[in-house]
Amino acid sequence: MHSPAMLFLDEPTLGLDAQTRRAIWEYIKELNKDENTTIFLTTHYMDEADFLCDRIGIIDHGKLLVMNTVDMLKKSVGNDVITLSCSDIQTLQKRLGQESWINKIQPHTSFLILSVEHGEEKIPTIFDIARTINVTISSVDVRRPTLDDVFLYYTGRSMREQDHESQEDGAKKPARFHLRRHQ
Repeated sequence: MHSPAMLFLDEPTLGLDAQTRRAIWEYIKELNKDENTTIFLTTHYMDEADFLCDRIGIIDHGKLLVMNTVDMLKKSVGNDVITLSCSDIQTLQKRLGQESWINKIQPHTSFLILSVEHGEEKIPTIFDIARTINVTISSVDVRRPTLDDVFLYYTGRSMREQDHESQEDGAKKPARFHLRRHQ
């Protein structure tokens, strides 16, 4: 290949095994660095975007929702992400909404996503609050934000929900657009 100033790649690792995917990733990074090539990359693989991209844009239903660096996008979701399932999501959401230490609450059909600082320290408090309102928590997970969390935050739904919508209206809609620029 000649050394293009700009290269567009549409899901370059779709359907490849893990070893080949990694080889392609290394080649893309090398091309970007050594040849000073700006690379626009579309992908549905968040691990791929996290590994390759300096800047990411999320496009949903043809609209650019957000574009920033990977770190800034993750920080926009919050410091820690707590995902929990419980017996009464609406009641727990309403009560947790009164807590100033919760940055964001996102309800979904069967779970809540909370964005908080020092999430592991807040778990006992969440359980105490749930007990006082007779809500049983069935599962809880605490972790640092991922690009999947960023996607959920900005689009309001998971890829699974989006794929289901796409099948209903007969067209597959690209949901994620990731941008890599040499800086």
